[in-house]
Amino acid sequence: MGKSKKDLGRRAQNIKRRVEELEREVKLDPLRKNQAIHEELEELRKKL
Repeated sequence: MGKSKKDLGRRAQNIKRRVEELEREVKLDPLRKNQAIHEELEELRKKL
């Protein structure tokens, strides 16, 4: 069974919200000491 428009919209909304959260954290970590948040942000941006 495929996903409905509502499901797809909700998924995109969740990804956008997570990207916003990670962008705040990345700004506080300019030296990339926590590499995991930088990698997660890159992956989520690719999905959008």
